Amino acid sequence: MRSTIAAAGLLAVSAVLGASARAEDQPGISASEIRIGQTMPYSGPVSAFGILGKGEVAYFKMVNDRGGINGRKVNLLSLDDSYVPPKTVEQTRRLVESDEVAFIFSTMGTAHNTAIAKYLQGKKVPQLFVASGASKFGDPAQFPLALMGVMAPFRNEARMYARYALERKPDASFAVLAQNDDFGRDYLAGLKDVLGERFETAVTAATYEPTEPTIDSQIVKLKSTGADALVIAATPKFAAQAIRKTHEINWRPMTFLSNVSVWMSSVMEPAGLEAGIGIISTAYVKDPLDPAWADDPGVKGWRDYMARYVPDGDLRDSNYVNGYNNGMVLEHVLKAAGNDLSRDNILRQALSIKDLELPMLLPGIKVNTGETDHLPVEQVQFMRFTGKQWERFGEVLSTK
Repeated sequence: MRSTIAAAGLLAVSAVLGASARAEDQPGISASEIRIGQTMPYSGPVSAFGILGKGEVAYFKMVNDRGGINGRKVNLLSLDDSYVPPKTVEQTRRLVESDEVAFIFSTMGTAHNTAIAKYLQGKKVPQLFVASGASKFGDPAQFPLALMGVMAPFRNEARMYARYALERKPDASFAVLAQNDDFGRDYLAGLKDVLGERFETAVTAATYEPTEPTIDSQIVKLKSTGADALVIAATPKFAAQAIRKTHEINWRPMTFLSNVSVWMSSVMEPAGLEAGIGIISTAYVKDPLDPAWADDPGVKGWRDYMARYVPDGDLRDSNYVNGYNNGMVLEHVLKAAGNDLSRDNILRQALSIKDLELPMLLPGIKVNTGETDHLPVEQVQFMRFTGKQWERFGEVLSTK
């Protein structure tokens, strides 16, 4: 799938990317175009995440209709990888070597971004605003050309769940349903950060592969541990199954749900709204269906964008909000880069964001990056599912 969309930038040390030259001499850059690429799971087991790419495509169509960025239209080549890492590699090589994109933007998936990172580093191609909350993408030593997207890190999210549970039950034990890759392992690492030596005795994990048809047996196994808290570190399909199965077997632990799987249409409704009552997660974006934002200018702007550019989009799916935020921060970076659209300068601008407020982030949450800070968002607010909607509670907290 190919779509018109915009690009973002990242700061790289000049030794990594080299000196800048005329814009027209840079890959993917012409007098009239900024060409970037990404892969998305438009098919396969987590096709629900493809909404993110659709939202980003829509955002940059809006940007182009306004005249583009510094006189250039942005052209995003958005290709389907079916959530299969080898296919991600194949499609990314095509984007870099055949389509000659300026950089890779918002590719979806932890394992998938990991699979292409070494190749992109070898080609000196920035890997901007990756669609993964894996904390390793915030480590410049491992991924000097990568920058996490506008989302909270998984590991930090798990730390918050652990602290919340322990405040209510100091000797709490944990059961974890985790995808068997770095996505799931980040949640386990976050629990270990908080539990320390207790981790080995206080945590039981059951893993699953994205190709499995069901995780019912894993939930039954976890119930048998008698754990006080359940952490669901799963993508939407399996998160919905976990919530439904937990309810069916009458298991009622304190339950925490990864914030990548809080969507009404793909998770809470398929699971059964009653089954999700009381589940806790975290938020960093505004829920456009929350009555609290009925008159909010930022939400009104987002609704206008959806009505014009994604008229058939499900307003309950916050992946459209995430796509809007990613597009906006990328637009900010490219405007800051001006006419120096070398990979070096685009990366530099992406790693020089200071207190950027986006209209669809929660009040008090700002985007900040730096040469040693590749995590744009490190604040969230707790929320609880009522059976009808998610309700935020408490203050905006740092995830560090």
